[in-house]
Amino acid sequence: MKAKAFDTRLFKRILKYTKPYQLRFRGVIVYAISLSIFAALRPYLLKQTVDGYIKTHDQQGLLLYIAFMGIVLLAEVFSQYYFVYWANWLGQDIVKDIRTKLFKHLLSFRMKYFDHVPVGQLVTRSVSDIEAIARIFSQGLFMIISDLMKMVVVLVFMFYMNWKLTWIVIVAMPILVFFTRIFQRKMQVAFEEVRTEIANMNSFVQERVTGMKIVQLFNREDIEFDKFKNINDKHRKAWIKTILYNSIFFPIADIISSLTLGFIVLYGGFKILNGDAFTTFGDLFSYTMFIGMLFNPLRQIADKFNEMQLGMIAANRVFDILDTQDQIQDTGTIEAPIFDGTIEFKDVRFGYIPNEEVIKGIDLEVKAGQTIAIVGSTGAGKSTIINLLNRFYEINSGTICIDHHNIENYTLDSLRKQIAVVLQDVFLFADTIYNNITLNNPAISREEVLAAAKKIGVHDFIMSLPDNYDFDVKERGVMLSSGQRQLIAFLRAFVSNPSILILDEATSSIDTYSEELIQRATETITEGRTSIVIAHRLATIVNADKIVVMDKGLIVEEGTHQELINRETGYYKNLYDSQFSVAN
Repeated sequence: MKAKAFDTRLFKRILKYTKPYQLRFRGVIVYAISLSIFAALRPYLLKQTVDGYIKTHDQQGLLLYIAFMGIVLLAEVFSQYYFVYWANWLGQDIVKDIRTKLFKHLLSFRMKYFDHVPVGQLVTRSVSDIEAIARIFSQGLFMIISDLMKMVVVLVFMFYMNWKLTWIVIVAMPILVFFTRIFQRKMQVAFEEVRTEIANMNSFVQERVTGMKIVQLFNREDIEFDKFKNINDKHRKAWIKTILYNSIFFPIADIISSLTLGFIVLYGGFKILNGDAFTTFGDLFSYTMFIGMLFNPLRQIADKFNEMQLGMIAANRVFDILDTQDQIQDTGTIEAPIFDGTIEFKDVRFGYIPNEEVIKGIDLEVKAGQTIAIVGSTGAGKSTIINLLNRFYEINSGTICIDHHNIENYTLDSLRKQIAVVLQDVFLFADTIYNNITLNNPAISREEVLAAAKKIGVHDFIMSLPDNYDFDVKERGVMLSSGQRQLIAFLRAFVSNPSILILDEATSSIDTYSEELIQRATETITEGRTSIVIAHRLATIVNADKIVVMDKGLIVEEGTHQELINRETGYYKNLYDSQFSVAN
């Protein structure tokens, strides 16, 4: 859907978010009306002062009117203050609600969505685009309403005071409106281009900063810099278009305003010189103020429309995400209990891409309390099984059962509470070790964390760090080694007390010392619960109750280590022999 400056449907949708703040919304309108009245009163009082008291040399009346003008000015200032303050306050409350709704919506998306949408784009939508929506209220909508009201009230006063001079203004206004409309249309296109280039730049910078190690390792600095310069240049060109349109429009608007004032002074001056009693010096004085109050808002409405357009374009992008229905269907009604841990895959088929299956009709049974290992070459579908068990993706066909219930019948939240996963690439937040272990779960106490750490042999390592459990690991845990991060992940899984534990290649890229600790941790946390271990190092899974060998999305072998090793031409034996020969 293409965003429009006056997209009525989109605008109504935005206004729905004002419903919780109706009192403030109406208050802003009231202050806008009072502001326009008090603003128009000042030139009118100036006319009365010139014609009624200065011309007649009435000092007492002059002082009285000056005092009255001061009161009107204070009232205008008061209205202006509350109008601006409440308009901005309302805008921030609205974007707070939209941002909260957007983030909650993002949290419910399937992993497939994040596989296809750049992170930088989502950051742009959640931050800068949301702030642009706030400007609809703070700099756009209410400012336009205020300006239009001011123009209407000013015109009423002008017609009441001197309709002859006012007609000169009426003739000039359509000319300015015509140029304003052309300017507004050009700016709409230009601002849409600006937003697109900003999103592209955010995505590019996000990816390069995240992958800076790869950029530097492969000497890609110059290449990536050239790419950035190209993107930055497109962004600059997009903004230059907006600058060009502003540079053309505002001088034209100033010329029209100045010419109108000139014609009024010329016409009115001749009328006064010719003895026309209808036109007075007070009219000319007040009209010099009225022209500015009438034409400046009309000229600035174009700026306000720009803010509206930025906000409408941004809102359109945000609502596109809010309208995206890519969630896992959480239709389950059963609250998952503490599982016994029996897992069954029955003729399960799945593909990340349509018509390209990764899992090709597998049958797998895991008995309660068993530790099974899944091995196979890269791309065999091992990790995909984990993703399906957690319902990160929806299967194409077949059923997956835990404790003889289809996992789709369990509520998504309760299902995932009973399954803990330790991944190869551990993600740690820029926070303390303690918060990374508990993930800010208030149900997990510090005493429980300390006891768990001691039980799996991680406590001493944590205590050796500065600030111990309150050590800040920084973004993505860069202050820790890969082995240390892995240990934290093990502890995180352990304290969650899951019914089912999944270790996804958890020891594939760590040092010998860390592997020994992790091996101890593995033995501790797998005790008494169903565990699925995905491993490249076959030496780490020889004691598994069952080993499942996968190849090209199919289960090709099952059995214990000894059973599989005895098969002369088996997949597992070939894998084991190849690793053993490499090791020696």
